[in-house]
Amino acid sequence: MNKELIVRSSSDAVDFALLKDGRLIELHKETEGFDFSVGDIFLAKIRKALPGLNAAFVNVGYEKDGFLHYHDLGPNVKTMLKFVKKATSNQLKNFSLRDFTFEEEIDKNGSIADTLHSNQSVLVQVVKEPISTKGPRLSSELSLAGRYIVLVPFSDRVSVSQKIESKEEKNRLKRLVKSIKPKGFSVIIRTVAEGKKVAEIDQDLQNLMKRWENMCKKLSKAHQPSKVLGELNKASSILRDMFNDSFTSISVDEEVTFTQIKDYVGKISPDRESIVSHYNNSNVPIFEKYGIERQIKTSFGKTVTMKKGAYLVIEHTEAMHVIDVNSGNRSNKAKNQEDTALEVNMISATEIARQLRLRDMGGIIVVDFIDMNNPDNRRKLYEHLKDEMSDDRAKHKILPPSKFGLIQITRQRVRPEMNIKTREKDPNSDGEIEAPIVIVNKINADLQKILKKGNKKITLTAHPFIAAYLMKGFPSPRSKWFFDFKKWVKIQPRDAYNYLEYHFYDQDGSLIKV
Repeated sequence: MNKELIVRSSSDAVDFALLKDGRLIELHKETEGFDFSVGDIFLAKIRKALPGLNAAFVNVGYEKDGFLHYHDLGPNVKTMLKFVKKATSNQLKNFSLRDFTFEEEIDKNGSIADTLHSNQSVLVQVVKEPISTKGPRLSSELSLAGRYIVLVPFSDRVSVSQKIESKEEKNRLKRLVKSIKPKGFSVIIRTVAEGKKVAEIDQDLQNLMKRWENMCKKLSKAHQPSKVLGELNKASSILRDMFNDSFTSISVDEEVTFTQIKDYVGKISPDRESIVSHYNNSNVPIFEKYGIERQIKTSFGKTVTMKKGAYLVIEHTEAMHVIDVNSGNRSNKAKNQEDTALEVNMISATEIARQLRLRDMGGIIVVDFIDMNNPDNRRKLYEHLKDEMSDDRAKHKILPPSKFGLIQITRQRVRPEMNIKTREKDPNSDGEIEAPIVIVNKINADLQKILKKGNKKITLTAHPFIAAYLMKGFPSPRSKWFFDFKKWVKIQPRDAYNYLEYHFYDQDGSLIKV
């Protein structure tokens, strides 16, 4: 498995494409001037507490107030409020919490009105970005994420990622962290800390403590509301959470961003710094070079085609996302319907796991797989889907298939869904059409079906623009068909056709129905 990170910069945004064995699996955009990303910490003011909701609305400077529920306050919120009061009034010179007196923990079933009141100063962290008409979702249980650990102030525990399976390794890491952990802070040991030495983890801890102290120094001068600690830029956060030996290259098309990423990789993994390269070919845009634009065009529509003719239909409703799996009109070598259903379902599960990450779909997702009667096959599908989603950084839960063949997934939603428009203006009218690259894929799929039926001489008629694309260059798409299928396809342009209209004819000039 090879992973590549491709970074494209423009005047107002930076796009990040994560490829796995050449396939686009994640796409992120960092827009200049957006101040409410997950992980950002704000010095804010309580607008008002609402006992009926057991929550408070908080002014963080966004057009809509942030939402802070009682369960997101954290048990030591009283200690945090006391710390903020002293820090903002310049009464604290030491921010280490070593000698800071903690208040009693709040009742986990208490009321918001007993803890917070209007115009109170509070530190809050964004846990869910503004979506649609809602403001950001907030928490006052702060956390600072590093490469190997997460630092949680106003607490005093050590916990280890559940993904580390070895008991001996868990105990080793716990002992190690307890020996270096500062008083007044909890530490969560991340999965990537497995096998790491004390020096590496201690360096990560010292970096996080510096970030904490630098943030605290701002509190006495900061106006309210204001951001006092920003999450790392998108490239650094992706690398912090995902970087490992499977990364083979990082390509960046802008010099300043290239330098930042190279420096960051040099800090977290000095021996891998050489995989970061500056892409400076002005003739071919970086996303074109790596085939990303093509994948975006074919991956974000309502219908997503897969190999062997199968396809997904993805619908979005107010309450949930619905994905329908279709086998397509195809023949295959499977012995029976059950084997065909299993094969299509397994292919679809892989693509669904990719689509959820690529579009960053959250909330409730219902997948209608093709019905299978064999319980072993249903179990095989369920385990395969879980395995394909194991790399997904978003928290998720997958339920086993129901008796109707439905699989329900819940996936954490912390930012707006990635929604890219793939339809383009029709040059022949005022309407819209599918992107031409999607039609080329459809022509390829239809041609394969026709050739399997044994047709010998085939003529394709298409709009002049599409016909010209299929014949241009070497190897042209038509040349590739010849190499793949050992059949030469005659292409005839038709001026009267709509832009994306095409038809196949046999040697007798009869229309071939696909």
